[in-house]
Amino acid sequence: MTPFDFRPRTRILFGPGEFARLGEVARELGGTHCLLVADPGMVEAGYAKEATRALRARRMEVFAFHDFDAEPTAAMIDAARVFAEPLGVNLIVGLGGGSSLDCAKAINFVLSNGGLIRDYWGYGKATRPLLPMIGIPTTAGTGSEAQSGALILDPDTRVKMACGDPKAAFRAVILDPKLTLSQPAALSAASGYDAISHAVESLVSTRRTPVSECFSREAWRLLNANYERMLRAPEDLDARGAMLLGAHFAGLAVENSTLAAAQACAAPLTAHYNIRRGAAMALLLAPVVAWNIASAALPPAPSGYDGREDGARPCDAAVQYRDLYAGDLIKRLRELARSADLPVLLREVPVPEEALPRLAEEAGSQWAGRFNPRPFNAAAALEIYKSAY
Repeated sequence: MTPFDFRPRTRILFGPGEFARLGEVARELGGTHCLLVADPGMVEAGYAKEATRALRARRMEVFAFHDFDAEPTAAMIDAARVFAEPLGVNLIVGLGGGSSLDCAKAINFVLSNGGLIRDYWGYGKATRPLLPMIGIPTTAGTGSEAQSGALILDPDTRVKMACGDPKAAFRAVILDPKLTLSQPAALSAASGYDAISHAVESLVSTRRTPVSECFSREAWRLLNANYERMLRAPEDLDARGAMLLGAHFAGLAVENSTLAAAQACAAPLTAHYNIRRGAAMALLLAPVVAWNIASAALPPAPSGYDGREDGARPCDAAVQYRDLYAGDLIKRLRELARSADLPVLLREVPVPEEALPRLAEEAGSQWAGRFNPRPFNAAAALEIYKSAY
C-alpha cells in the first residue's frame, strides 16, 4: 500500500447561495485589503460586482484585476504584481474558471515571494508564506480550487509551467452551484468531461494512495451519474451541484496523486490546436484506458519503474477500471463524450495525420506520463494517437 501524508488545508463551503458568505469568510481570514482576481466573463456575468459588494459590506478595500484570458501568461502575472504591489493586499480572492484560480495562485507567488512566475516552476520553491486565498469556481471542471499548483503559459515556448507549493492551497473554497448556471453549454460539456478524466486518470496513476482513491471513486460516482443530466437540464441545481462537488473531489484526487498518459497526450493538442482540455480528454481518455487495459496481458514492468520498489503492475489498471464501472468503461466514456457532442476522433478536430509523430514526441516528454500504470513514452503516445484517429 502506497504511503501518504494527507493534510487537509482548505475549508469547503458547499451549497446554493453560499457565495453570499464571501464577505464573512474573508473577514474570518483577516482580510482588509482584497485583490479580486476574476476573468472578464465574471465581470460580464455580474459575479465580480457581487463579490465586490459582499466584501465591501464587511468594510474591506477591494482591488480588481481582470487583465488576463483563458491561457494566463507569465506577462499577465507580472502585470498583476505591478498592479497589486502598492496596494497593501492581505487577501486574494480567485473567482471564475480554472484560469482565474490559477492566476490567483500565480499572482500570490510573485506578490508574496517576489521574482517572476518562472522562478516557481516546479514544486515547493516559495521560501516565504503566501497570502491567504479564497477560491470560488464557476465551472465544474479543472478542480484547480482543490490543488496547490497553477499552470501558466510561457508565451515564447508555448510550454505551460506547473508552479506549485503546499502554501499555495486555498484557505477556503466556496462551491455554489448557482454560479455555474451562466456557463455556455459548450463550456459545461468540455469542463465536465475534464473533471471526468481527472477522476479516471487519478485512480490508476502509480502515485495513487488510499486517500486519493476515495476521492477518485466518489468523483466518478457523482460525475458519471449527473453529467448527462446536467446537459439535458442545465437549470437543474441538484445536477449542477453534484458536478461541482464531483469536480472538486476529482481535483483533490489529483492533488493527492497525479494524472497520467491521457493528460500527457492532451497537452500537445491544447498547445498547438487550440482545443479545450475537456475536448482533448474526450478524444484521448477512452483510447488510453483501452491501451492500459491491453497491458494486463503484458509482463510486469521492471522493478523500480517510477520509483516504486515493487515496480508498476500493468494489470492493476484493468482491475481499477473494472472496480470503478461494472460495465464497459471504454464504451461508457465514449457515450458520455457523444452525449455532449464532443469529438471522439482526432480526424474530427481536425488534427492532420502527418502531425501525429511530432505530437507523440512532445507527449512522451510530458511529466504526467511518468505516472501511467503502463510504461509510457513517445512510441506509446503514437500508438494512442493512431487508435484515436
